[in-house]
Amino acid sequence: MSPKYRIEPLDQHMHDRAAFSCNAEPLDRYLKVTSIDDMGRKVAQVRVICEPDSTVVIGYYSLSATSIELNDLPEKIKKKMPHYNTLPAVLLGRLAVDSKYQGQGVGRRLLVDALRRCFRVSESEMGAIAVLVDAKDENAARFYEHCGFQRFLEGELRLFIPMSKIQPMMQGN
Repeated sequence: MSPKYRIEPLDQHMHDRAAFSCNAEPLDRYLKVTSIDDMGRKVAQVRVICEPDSTVVIGYYSLSATSIELNDLPEKIKKKMPHYNTLPAVLLGRLAVDSKYQGQGVGRRLLVDALRRCFRVSESEMGAIAVLVDAKDENAARFYEHCGFQRFLEGELRLFIPMSKIQPMMQGN
């Protein structure tokens, strides 16, 4: 992926969100209508990707704090965890790429940036055992699986990647 893109926090006054369309109305609406309010209320942090000399948003993701029920984890991972009812995690709430840029690696670049931020925070600022994502459909779930996420249950659209798996991924990116 060329370094021609920049990823930065969404700024209501700087970034042009109006033309964004990823062909998924809820994701389009979130960026255009809800994202600024979520950031103001500290519900989520939203990062956008733009071309170097442009303020037009071509993709974005959101991150929030969340938790995982210990009993929802696969047995192999559960055995390594403390026996608390819930464990801290980070939610990759949304990740979307404008339809004109899909298939060009922009989504993967956004995901790598999000995972890098999650890992840094879990190492230095607060505890989190994994990054969770609720895929919007089976195609999205396969994208996340290809990037190292695993499903909580077969056929489910909720996936996770343990923090312990993220550090080795960062060395190649």
